[in-house]
Amino acid sequence: MIQAIKYKLSGLLKREDQRSDKILKNVILSFGVKAGSILVGLLLVPLTINYINPVQYGIWLTISSVVSWMSFFDIGMGNGLRNKLAAAIALGEYDKAKKYVSTTYLLLSFIAAGVFLLFLILSPLFDWNSILNIPVTINENIRLIITIVIGAFCMQFVVQLINVVLTALHEPALAGLISFIGQLALLIGILILKQLVPGSLHVLVWLLTLIPLSVLLIASLYLYRTTLKGVAPEIKKIDIRQAGGILNTGSIFFLIQIGTLVLFQTDNIVIAKVLGPESVTRFNVSYKLFSVVIMVFTIVITPFWSSVTDAYTKQDFDWLKRCLVKINRFWLASSFVIVPFLVLFSGPVYVLWLGKAVAVSPVLSVCMGLYVIGYTWVMANCYFLNGFGKLRIQLILYAIVCVLNLPLAVYMGKTWGLPGIVLANVILLLVMGATLTIQSNKIVRGKATGLWNK
Repeated sequence: MIQAIKYKLSGLLKREDQRSDKILKNVILSFGVKAGSILVGLLLVPLTINYINPVQYGIWLTISSVVSWMSFFDIGMGNGLRNKLAAAIALGEYDKAKKYVSTTYLLLSFIAAGVFLLFLILSPLFDWNSILNIPVTINENIRLIITIVIGAFCMQFVVQLINVVLTALHEPALAGLISFIGQLALLIGILILKQLVPGSLHVLVWLLTLIPLSVLLIASLYLYRTTLKGVAPEIKKIDIRQAGGILNTGSIFFLIQIGTLVLFQTDNIVIAKVLGPESVTRFNVSYKLFSVVIMVFTIVITPFWSSVTDAYTKQDFDWLKRCLVKINRFWLASSFVIVPFLVLFSGPVYVLWLGKAVAVSPVLSVCMGLYVIGYTWVMANCYFLNGFGKLRIQLILYAIVCVLNLPLAVYMGKTWGLPGIVLANVILLLVMGATLTIQSNKIVRGKATGLWNK
C-alpha cells in the first residue's frame, strides 16, 4: 500500500520545473514530519484522557475550540502577508518583503494585546460554567483556566507568524517540523506530569498552552537569526504604508475566515449544548482518526498555494492547468479509495487505539468519512483560488454558511444526535465544493467572467 501511495504521488508531482521541485521536496519532507505528528497525536489522546477523564477532556476541547476563534482577529493579515510576501519574493523585491513581515508583526502585537485586555474587562460579566454547560461535579476554576488559555493564545497569536513566513517562502515542511516538535514536547511533558501530579485539568492546561508557545518562540528566534535573516522583522523596517496592501487582500480573507469559523469551529459548542461534553469527546475522537486523511491531503495541497501565487504573478498558466488536474486526481483518490477503507476498518482501530474508554458508533464513522470528502474538496479548490486571490465567490458561500450552519446543526443534532450535526456540515461542504470546482476550472481555462473572475 505504501508503494502504491508513493507511485501515485510521483505521478502527481512530476519534476517538470523548479516550482514543481519545491513542491515535491516539501511534500516528501512533510510526509516524514506528519507521520511523526500523527503518531504523537494518536498517543496524546488516550494519554490525556487517562490523565484526567472524558468529561474534563471534553471541557478542554470545548474551551480550546472557543479560544481558537481568536485566531480570526488577525483580520486576515496572516493570509494577506502570505500572498504579498510570495509575490514580492517572486519579483525579487526583498526589501519590500522585509517591510511586509516587520509591519505585520507590529500590527498583530497590538491586536493581541487589545484582545487580551478586552477579555480581562469582559470576562467577569459571563458565567463560563453555564455557557460551556460544565457539570456541577467539576470542581476546577473554569474562569482561571480560560484566562490561562487566552493569555497563552494571545502570545502565540504573534509568534506563530513564523509559520506564515515559512509557507510563503515555499518551506511549509519546516513549519510542520516546528509543530511536530511542539507535539513531541507535549507528549513527554504529559508522561512526566502523570508521574508527578494527580489528574488536574488546571495543571494540564498550563502544559498544553505553554509548551507550544515556547517551541514557536525558540524556533522564531533561531530562524530569523539564520536562514530567514533576509526577511527577519526589524523595527527600522516597519512601514505602516505597507499595511494597506496587506489589509486589502487580508480583509477578504478575514471575512472568509468568519465563515470558516462558523462552519468548522462551532461544532464543539453545538454538541456540548445539545448533547453534553461527553459527546464532544466522541466527536473529536472520531474526527481525530479521520483527520489522518485531511493531514495527508494538507501535506500535498499546502505547497501549491504560494506556488500558484508565484505562477500567477509570472503568468504561467500552462503550469496552473497541469497543477489543477493533479490536485483533482489526488482528491478523487483520497476520497474514494482511502476514506472508504478507513470507514470499513474504523471499528477495530478505535478498540485498538482507545480500548473501552470512548465508544464511537459505525454511523458516526460513516458520517465523518463523508465530512472528510467534503472538507478536502473545498480545501483543494480554496487553496488554488487563494493563490490567485480570487475570493469573492468564497466570500458569498461562507456568508450563506453563517446563516444556515448553526440552525441546521442544532435541528439535525436534536433529530439524529451526533451524526446529524456532522451531516449538517456535510451538506454545506458538498454545495461549496461543487461551486468552487466550477470557478477553478473556468479560471484556468480562461473562461471566467464577471463574478467567476473575482
